[in-house]
Amino acid sequence: MSATLTPRVDIRRADDRYKTDIAWLDSKHSFSFGNHWSPDNTHHGLLLVNNDDVVRAGTGFETHPHRDMEIVTWVLAGSLVHQDSTGHSGVIYPGLAQRMSAGTGILHSEKNDSWRLGGERHTEPVHFVQMWVVPDEPGVTPGYEQLEIGDELLTGGLVPVASGMDRHADAAAIRIRNRYAALYAARLQPGQSVQLPEAPYLHLFVPRGAVTLEGSGALGTADAVRFTATGGQRVTATEPAEILVWEMHATVAG
Repeated sequence: MSATLTPRVDIRRADDRYKTDIAWLDSKHSFSFGNHWSPDNTHHGLLLVNNDDVVRAGTGFETHPHRDMEIVTWVLAGSLVHQDSTGHSGVIYPGLAQRMSAGTGILHSEKNDSWRLGGERHTEPVHFVQMWVVPDEPGVTPGYEQLEIGDELLTGGLVPVASGMDRHADAAAIRIRNRYAALYAARLQPGQSVQLPEAPYLHLFVPRGAVTLEGSGALGTADAVRFTATGGQRVTATEPAEILVWEMHATVAG
């Protein structure tokens, strides 16, 4: 596939994202989402949504439907309460990976109100990144999975967070229903670096901190890079940072 693609490194700055700012939600969208629509910014590879959300305490997304989508949520600070129509519920926090397969259809809510499950009321917002990739096939049975990977992140390397690839079958990663996609995370201290995978499509997002990208220079908080037919560059932290990297060996049809 990569032989038919033109190599490209496309840097997207934080301030250039679409913005939704309402009373309870501050959301930044890397791709077309909701009322924000551009026909030339609908996806990269298999990734359709990369939303950077901050939700005020006591509020959140009320029950709403999804279908035929793999939804991965990564919390950066605070806690997010998930409840869905398959009977799953729980609190997502930093270091806990979560995946919901919408399949034939699922209803779910996401709220910043963990005290309703026990404990003291808090006023802190929850900050999380939600990412959507298309599944291999439509109409699968809806499902849910979460996994604590905080200890693995202490290594400073790229840690598989969610993957459908065969090579990650034995890794400590949640499974997604697409054999051509994998999500990695890394927490880096100043001077630490990781090497990006090589794939037809990569998406690098810096949810916090600052890094340098080999050959391209400095990236700050919420900057992103879309790679086509390239990879292998090193990402080096210049201050404490966290990065999210999608490796994709296919793209959305059409």
